[in-house]
Amino acid sequence: MNRELRRAGGHGSHSRRGLWVAIGLVLVALSGSACTIPAFGGYKGATDQGHAAFHMWEWSLLTAIAVGAIVWILIFWSVIRYRKRGDDLPKQVRYSTPIEIVYTVVPILIVIGLFYFTVIVEDRIDAVSPTPAVTVKVTGFQWGWRFDYQGSGVSLLPSPTHPATLVLPVGVTTRVNLVSNDVVHGFYIPAFNFSRYAQPGVTNTFDFNPTESGTFIGRCAQYCGLYHSQMLFSVKTVSRGEFRTWLAGQSTGAAA
Repeated sequence: MNRELRRAGGHGSHSRRGLWVAIGLVLVALSGSACTIPAFGGYKGATDQGHAAFHMWEWSLLTAIAVGAIVWILIFWSVIRYRKRGDDLPKQVRYSTPIEIVYTVVPILIVIGLFYFTVIVEDRIDAVSPTPAVTVKVTGFQWGWRFDYQGSGVSLLPSPTHPATLVLPVGVTTRVNLVSNDVVHGFYIPAFNFSRYAQPGVTNTFDFNPTESGTFIGRCAQYCGLYHSQMLFSVKTVSRGEFRTWLAGQSTGAAA
């Protein structure tokens, strides 16, 4: 009898050790992958603001994966550990204060942590510089986009065959003042991890700090009428020198 109890107790001890080893391996694997975190299908962001949003997405998903892994480990451990039982009625346990404290406090701490870092990232994305290098007024209308470079007299409109292109310099701050002439539009640039409403009578102000040169697709993300699908635009990010040359050429053409 005593030998059987000792064997049962030893078996439970081994199982518990195996459980903690499995959980530890999951946590070590996740922490060890911090240097090369996968993108999980997201855009890494072509602006400072986009980078911040992407990192928030990465760590939120890693947190979810870690929680999910621990839950599945506990499920499989319970199934395997208690798969063979006799017909005797097991000891009835109504509650366990330590376990209840753990599964109450830990989720609360996770939610508090995610909320805190979300607020930090949102503040960083919404922050505007007092001295932007470039200011652009972006106007949404049915069904297209207009880009007015303030102080230069340059205005860009779509043609019947080509959408308008928003040109931005890399490495400096561009201020965007977003408005709408008619209905609500969604100013969305996937590669920037950024979307903002263009609302009639409201000016939404934000900054872009591009970090790489390239051409990116933009679109309206809010259904706005019959030709909503035609509300496309592109964003071209260039070096500061190229931007100055381009803007001077556009200003000369506008003056002529």
